[in-house]
Amino acid sequence: MNLKILFPLIATLFFAMLHYLTYTRVVNHLHIKPQTRTMLKYFLIINMAGIIGYLSSRYFFSPPITLYYLFSLTIGVGFVLFMGTILYEFLHLLQRLVPFSPEKRMFFKRSSDLGFLALGSSYLGAALLEGSQEPVVNFIDVNQSRFGSKSYRIVQISDMHIGGLIDRSFVAKSVAAINHLNPDIIAITGDLSDAHVDVIKEAINELSHLKSRYGTYYVVGNHEYFHSLEATIAHLKTLGIHVLENSSVPIEDDFYIVGVNDLFGYRANTHAPNITKATKGIPEGIPTLLLAHQPKYIEYLEGFTPSLMLSGHTHGGQIWPFKYLVSLAQPYIKGLYPLGYNRHIYVNSGIGFWGPPMRLGAQAEITCITWS
Repeated sequence: MNLKILFPLIATLFFAMLHYLTYTRVVNHLHIKPQTRTMLKYFLIINMAGIIGYLSSRYFFSPPITLYYLFSLTIGVGFVLFMGTILYEFLHLLQRLVPFSPEKRMFFKRSSDLGFLALGSSYLGAALLEGSQEPVVNFIDVNQSRFGSKSYRIVQISDMHIGGLIDRSFVAKSVAAINHLNPDIIAITGDLSDAHVDVIKEAINELSHLKSRYGTYYVVGNHEYFHSLEATIAHLKTLGIHVLENSSVPIEDDFYIVGVNDLFGYRANTHAPNITKATKGIPEGIPTLLLAHQPKYIEYLEGFTPSLMLSGHTHGGQIWPFKYLVSLAQPYIKGLYPLGYNRHIYVNSGIGFWGPPMRLGAQAEITCITWS
């Protein structure tokens, strides 16, 4: 089945089941007035319709930006419903097990139900507030004594997801912030775009203004496979961006930048990663900087040992506590991790977002790495 149809279909089925469970397992058990219960039922129906609208607009049509924003919020509400349904199952069990008299039990249920609704509203509001903030610049020192007295300033961004709410203005601001850091190298570790390149061309063209001593280097992420992968790669090359497709480039005589395609290429049966091809011809013992979208690619290195690996993909979990779910699939979530003696991986939590304009406990970032 076509990837553009398969993912929206799976997501629609998941959220439909979630909304059904929220109504039957949560709304039907809340101690609220019948009119309020009816209002919540219609709210769930409208929210599910918005999710269908969001998924359709991501892959099949482009609605006005205000409508798209409202659609995106329904995905955020879906995440809150997911967490709320799990939490309420525990709360409902507690309400039934507390050793109170019937009167006290009813008071406890009313109070805890009101607290549950207030907590859900606060959770949603806090995530929207953090998601609206500008990306922070995280300064990271990676001291490996690789280059004598020299060091390299690498500015990394990941998961911009240009398209929808990530527009030309956002990209232009990001480019200005990156250039202000005066980088030696700019690394873009995938999921740059989330729409056909022809739709977002004005926004993506802003990347042509990126400035660095040795250039901008890019590897594809999984989302590019859903939207004009080859056309996106070809267009980025016209902007002066070095697209690393299982290839490497030397920087002075100090190290090689190595880049691989994303692991999703195995499932898409095109543009699969190939570390052997990417590292062919690299002299033994020279330091290497590996760009790979998913941290999980650390498990596919086939004996290759990069000095420093840069990844993204996880969004740092984007909305707490989803990082714990992400950790089931990815060995690293966000930040700097040692890989062994004098070897490290840095996982960028993303400069943009996917789905709702929400973050919680995983603020958007630009990473400025001093590698020495």
